[in-house]
Amino acid sequence: MVVLSCQMHGLLESKDEVYNFEDKLSTNDRALVEQLSLKMGLTCNFSGCGIRKKTSIHKIKEAPRHQNPIIDELTTIQISQTSEKSSASKVHQLSQEMGFQVENSGSEKNIHTTPKLENLPSFTFSGQSKRVLANLFKQYPPDDEELWGVRIEASGDTTDGTEEKKDDVFSRPQMSKVEITKRLEILSNGMRDSFKLKLIKEKRSKLPIASFKDIITSTVESHQVVIICGETGCGKTTQVPQYILDHMWVKGEVCKIVCTQLQSMSAISVSKRISSERGEVIGNDVGYKVPFGSQGGRHSSIVLCTPGDLLKALASTGSHYSKRQHMKGDISSMTHIIMDDIDERDSSSDLMLAILREILPSNPHLHLILMSASFDAARFSQYFGVCPIIYVPGLTYPVKNYYLEDVLSIVNSGADNQELSPVEKLSLDEAIHLAWSNDEWCSLLELVSCKTSPKVFDYQHSLTGLNPLMVFAGKGKVGDMCMLLSLGANCHLKATDGTTALEIAEKENQLVAVELLKKHMNYDFGDKEEKNILDKYLATANLKDVDVVLIEQVIRKICVDSKDGSIIVFLPGWDEIIRTRERLLASSFFNKRSKFKVVSLHSLVTSSEIDEAFLPAPHGCRKIVLSTNISETAVALDDIVYVIDTGLVKEKSYDPCKNLFTLQSSWISKASAKKREGCASRCHPGACYHLYSKVQSDFFLDFQCPEIKRMPIEELCLQVKLFDPSCKIEQFLSQTLDPPGFESIQIAVGVLQEIGALSVDEQLNPLGQKFGYLPVHPYTSRMLIFSILMNCLDPALTLACASKFKDLFVLPILPDEKKRAAAARSELASLYGGCGDQFAIIAAFQCWINSKKMGLESRFCSQYFVSQRAMCKLDVMRKNLAAELYRNGLINRSVTDYCSNAYDPGILQAVLVAGMYPMVGKLFFSSKSGNKIFVNTRSIDNVFLNSDTVIYNLSSQNSLDCSFVVYDEITSIDWGMCIGNCTAVGILPLFLLSKEIDVDQAKDCTDNIITVIIDRWLYFQSTAFDAFHMNYLRELLRAAIIDKVTYSTDVLSPVLQAAVDSLACILSCHGRSCIPLVSDFQTELINQDAHQTNPSEPGAIKHPIIPTSKRLACPSHNDVPSGTSISTKFGAENPSDPASKNTETGLNNDVNLTDVTASREPNQAVSLNASKGGCYEKILIGWTFPEEGWIKANVDGSYRDHLHLTSCGGVFRDHTGSWCFGFTLNLGSFCFGASDPTSSNQFIVLSELWGILTALKLGREKNISQLWIESDCYHAVWCILNKRIEKSDPCSPLVQSILELMEGNWTVRISHCCREGNQVADWLSKFGHSTGVGLQVLDAPPSRLVQYLAYDYCGVYKQRRVRVSD
Repeated sequence: MVVLSCQMHGLLESKDEVYNFEDKLSTNDRALVEQLSLKMGLTCNFSGCGIRKKTSIHKIKEAPRHQNPIIDELTTIQISQTSEKSSASKVHQLSQEMGFQVENSGSEKNIHTTPKLENLPSFTFSGQSKRVLANLFKQYPPDDEELWGVRIEASGDTTDGTEEKKDDVFSRPQMSKVEITKRLEILSNGMRDSFKLKLIKEKRSKLPIASFKDIITSTVESHQVVIICGETGCGKTTQVPQYILDHMWVKGEVCKIVCTQLQSMSAISVSKRISSERGEVIGNDVGYKVPFGSQGGRHSSIVLCTPGDLLKALASTGSHYSKRQHMKGDISSMTHIIMDDIDERDSSSDLMLAILREILPSNPHLHLILMSASFDAARFSQYFGVCPIIYVPGLTYPVKNYYLEDVLSIVNSGADNQELSPVEKLSLDEAIHLAWSNDEWCSLLELVSCKTSPKVFDYQHSLTGLNPLMVFAGKGKVGDMCMLLSLGANCHLKATDGTTALEIAEKENQLVAVELLKKHMNYDFGDKEEKNILDKYLATANLKDVDVVLIEQVIRKICVDSKDGSIIVFLPGWDEIIRTRERLLASSFFNKRSKFKVVSLHSLVTSSEIDEAFLPAPHGCRKIVLSTNISETAVALDDIVYVIDTGLVKEKSYDPCKNLFTLQSSWISKASAKKREGCASRCHPGACYHLYSKVQSDFFLDFQCPEIKRMPIEELCLQVKLFDPSCKIEQFLSQTLDPPGFESIQIAVGVLQEIGALSVDEQLNPLGQKFGYLPVHPYTSRMLIFSILMNCLDPALTLACASKFKDLFVLPILPDEKKRAAAARSELASLYGGCGDQFAIIAAFQCWINSKKMGLESRFCSQYFVSQRAMCKLDVMRKNLAAELYRNGLINRSVTDYCSNAYDPGILQAVLVAGMYPMVGKLFFSSKSGNKIFVNTRSIDNVFLNSDTVIYNLSSQNSLDCSFVVYDEITSIDWGMCIGNCTAVGILPLFLLSKEIDVDQAKDCTDNIITVIIDRWLYFQSTAFDAFHMNYLRELLRAAIIDKVTYSTDVLSPVLQAAVDSLACILSCHGRSCIPLVSDFQTELINQDAHQTNPSEPGAIKHPIIPTSKRLACPSHNDVPSGTSISTKFGAENPSDPASKNTETGLNNDVNLTDVTASREPNQAVSLNASKGGCYEKILIGWTFPEEGWIKANVDGSYRDHLHLTSCGGVFRDHTGSWCFGFTLNLGSFCFGASDPTSSNQFIVLSELWGILTALKLGREKNISQLWIESDCYHAVWCILNKRIEKSDPCSPLVQSILELMEGNWTVRISHCCREGNQVADWLSKFGHSTGVGLQVLDAPPSRLVQYLAYDYCGVYKQRRVRVSD
C-alpha cells in the first residue's frame, strides 16, 4: 500500500498527466488504487483482462461534458456571508440555475459553490443480482489469481478449434482428361440434339463478341492481365467465361474461373444464364457464391460471386499469411479471375486489385481479366504494368435519344384527340365545382393527372364555363398551374361570364398566379416553344425527385404509339419503384393484367420475381420493368426496346469526422448513362427517354466517385490485416487506385481497436480473424458471437440479416394508414418487451414465421405493414448466415440449441448493444421544438429522431427523457440530421461492451458514490461496490469472448461458464428496470389483470389498433425451445415444472405480469438459475391449443355480490384456435344463504360448475367426440375430479349431473387453468349479466371479445415473476 501511495503522490508532484503501473497488480491492489484515486482527485483506467490487465491513473484535466463551462471541477468560489437573508437566498437560487452546488461552511459563515453534474442516471444492482454475484464470488473469488492461471493453462492445452469447415467453392475441380472429354461430348451432343440449345447457339454466334473469341482466348493465355472494354450488349459477361472454359477443356486442362458481379442478384442471374446456355442445371459446371447463399462447389468450373466474397477468399489465403493449411491451396486452385463492371469502383474491387497486383507475380498460373462497358482502360492498364486492351463494339441496332425538352414536347403533342364521353364530362363538371366551391381538389387533380389531354386541360364546366386552369388560377395553386401550362393548357379561354384565367386571378387577388399567366402569355411559341416548355417545367420541378406523373405519361405515349416492345424504367431506389408501380396500377389504363405486366428489379425482390423479369411477356402483353441501376450490370433483358432514364441513383456517402451518413439521389455518370442507353439496343432498334436535359447531361461526371473514398472502410482494413498481418494498413491502402483519406483510415482502425479486433499497435488477434471470416460487418460479427455466448442467437441472426434491408416495413402514403403502420410497429416491439425498432423487426420476423406455418403470412403482412418479399429473403439469408457460423466453428449444433434466452428483453438489449456500440445517444425532449425528440451523440448534438420510429410514437415517451438509445446510423437529409432505427437500452450493457472506463468521485455525494465515465462521454453514478463488480463482469465477458473464438467449443472453462451464466441472469433482471417505459400495448395487458373491468360497460379496456378479425401477433407455439432457462450453458434443462405451481391467486402478492412469448406447451417456465439460493421464477401463462381432433371449451363463472347476480360463459375452439361457438348463461339472482359470510365463495363455485355443466350439454348436442374443458376455479375442478358428492354440499347436485354427462361414448377431459389463460371465458361470463336470463349460444364472437381471442390465437403469454421460497 505504501509503494502504491508513493507512486500516486509522485504523479501529483510531477508535471506528467498519466502514470502507468508497470507491475501486474492483483485484484486487491487495483481496488486499492481505485480508492486512493478517489481521495487524491485522480481518475483510474483499466485495460486488458485477467492477469494481463493494465492499470493507469490520470490527472483531471477538464470538466466533465455536462458541467457548467464557466468553472472547472476543482473550482470553489468563496463568498462572504452577509447578514441579509435575501442575498444568501439569491446566491442559492442563481447557483441552482447555473448548475452549482451550494454548501454552508457553518461557523466560518462562508458559502462554497462547486459545480455538479446535472441529471446523471444511476445504476445499482438489484437484490436478486447481488445474490447472483455473491454466489459467483463465493465459488470464484475475484482476487484468486491462481484461478486465472489455471484457466489460461487449461486453455493452452485445448486443441485449436478455430479451423473452418472447408468451403471448397473456389477450389479447382478434380477431373481427369477422360472426364473432361466426356463432358465435352455431352455438351456437344446436347447442342446437336436440343432444338432449344441450337437456337441459343445460333443467337450466341451473332453476338459482337463472338468474332473476338480466338483473340480473347489467345491473349488471356499469353498475358497474365487482360482488359476487355466491351460495349453494352456485346455479350462479354456471359460469353468470356465460357470461351475460356471451352478453350481449357479442349486442351484437356482443368480450370477454376471465378467471375465477380457487383450485386448478388447479378451473380445469380448470370450463373443461371450461363447454365441455361450450356443446357445444364445451376450448381453443376456453373455455380455461384454470394453472401448468405451459394450453389455448386468444387466440381463447378465457373463460379459467379460478389467482389466481397472473392476478397475474403483472397485475403485469408494471401501469400503472406495463413495458418489454415487447407486454405493455402485456394489461390493456386483458381486459374482465372474475371472482374466485370470494374468501372463501378466498389471498395472491395479496388482493394482486390491491389491484392491481386501483389500476388500475381508469385502465382504465374493465375490470369486476371478486367471487363467493363466504358472505363478508363488506359489507367487500369498502367496500374498493372501496361497490359493489353481488347475493344469489343456493341450491337449495331440504333437508339433514338430523347432528352427532357424532347420528352415534354412529345407528351404535350401526343395528347389524345378523342372526344370526352358523357361520363367523363359529368365527372369533370363535378370535380371543377367541388374544387371551386369547396376547395376539394382530389377529384380534379386525379382527372387532370390521369388523362393528360387538352380535352381535359381545357374542358369548361357546362354551366359556369370554368376550366381547370381558371380554377387553379383563382385559388392560387401555382404548382398545378405550371403543370397545366407546361403540358399545353390554353390560357386564353373564357368562362361563361367572359373572364379569362388571368382576369379571375386578378379578381381573386392571386398576385403570383397573375404574374405567371402574364409571362406565359407573352412568350413566343414559335421556334422557342420547346425551350419554353422546358423552362416552365424546370421552374417548378425538383429534378432530384422522380416525377412519376411524367413517367406514366411517357409510358402511356409509348404504348399508344407502338404495339410491342418491353419498357424499362431506371429509378434511383426502392421507394421510387413502389411509387411508380402504385401509380401505374392505380391507372385504369395500366391495371389490366392481360395487357401489361409490371415487374420490379431490386436486390429486395425474390428470385422468382427476378426470373419473371427475364421471361418474355405473353403475346399481346407488354412488360414494364421498374429497376434500379442493378440492370446496368446484370444480364441483358432481351426484349427491352424502350428505356426511360431518370438519370438518378441513390448514393450514400460518409463523413468520418462526424460519423455521419448522407443518403441522397445523385446524378449518374456519363458511363452509367451510356450503359442505360445501351439497354435499348441489345436486340432491337430502340429509344431512350432521358428525363434530364441535354445541357444537364453535359455536366455529368465521366465516372462515379470510387466507393472507397466515400464509405466506411472498417471491413477493408480487416481484410488488409488478414492478407498481411505485418503490414501497416495506411501503407497498404496507399497502393490502391484511389486511396482513401487519412482520416477515414484512422477512424476505421480506431473502430477495429474499440471492438477488440486490433491491438493498439494494429496487430490482428484471434477475434479480429474471426470477424474477418464472417460475411458481415465487424460490429455484427461481435453481436453474433456475444449472442452465442448468451444463448440468444435467433434474434441476432434476424438483426444481422435485416441490416441488409432498408424496407422490412411498408411505409404507406395516406395519413390514416401511416398512423396504423406506426401503431402496428409499436405493438410488435411491445410483444418482445422492448421499446425500439430493432425489437419490432425481431417480432415481425418471428410472427411472420408463425403465420407462415398456418398459411396466413400474407394476411399478417397486410395487417402489420410488413414486406412479404423482404421476409422471404430474410428467411433464406438467416439460414445461410447460420451455415457460415457453423462453417467458421462458432456453432456446432442447430441454431435452436443456442436460443434458450431468445425472448428475454434484458439479454436482447445487450445483444443489440454488442452489435451497435458505439452508435449510442442520449434522448432528450425540447419544449421549444414542439413534439420533436432529439438525440445527443458523442460527435453530434441535437440529431432529430425520425417520426417513423417506435420511440417517437409511444405515448409514454416522456419517461424516456435522458435515456440511452442505440441506433444504426445518422443520415443527413434535406431538413437536417436524422436517426432512423433505434432502441432504448440500459446502462449495464453499455458498460459491459464499452472500450474505456474511467471513475471519479462525485463531489456532491457521499464517499461511497462515484461517477463512472464510459468512453469519456457517457456519465452515470453508482456505488464503488457496484462499479467494481460491473468492471469485474466486464473482464470476464471479454475473456469469455476471446476464449470462444480462440478455442471454438460449446464448453467454456468453469469460471467463465459460471460468469456468463451469472451475467445472463443479471442482464435479465435489469432488462426492464433499466428502461423507464411501459408501452401502450404492455400497459393494456397489465391493466387487464390489475382491474376487473366489466366488458359490457363503456369503460371496458379496448385495444386501440386490434381490428375485429383474427390477429397474428407475437412469436408463439413451437418456436420457443423447451429448455428456456436463463442459462448460457448448452443443454441446460428446465429446472422446475410449473404445472403444479401458481394455481392459487395468493401468489399475486409478488407477481409482475409482462407480455412475453411462449410455446404450445402449457405454463412453460423460465427460471433464473444462476444461484442455488432463493431466486425468482418466471412462469409463462396463457391459453394453450388443444391437440388435433380435440375441441377445447374454456368456461368461467361470475358472481356480483352486491346484487346476488350469477352468470357463466364459455367458448369452444378447435386445435387451430379458431372460434367454434360460445355461450352465456344468465342464472339470475342467488339469494339463499346470504347471511353466511362464505356464501359468496359458494356462489362463485356454483357459477363455475354451471359453466362446466353447460359446456358438457352443448358438447353432447354438437356431437363432439373429444372435449377438453378448462376452468380457472380450482375448487370446482377438484370437486369433479374427486367426485365429491355430499348431501349437505349445495354443489353436489351439479357435480352429480356433470359426472353423469361425462359418461358415454365420448372422451372428456377436465382440467384447471390459470386466470391469464382463461380471459375469453372470463369476458363471456361477465357479459352474461347484460343478457336476458337463460342460455344464449353465440355463433360469432361479440366485437369486443375479438381482441382477447386474438391474444390467445397468437400465443400471447404473460409472465409471472414469482419469488421462490428457500
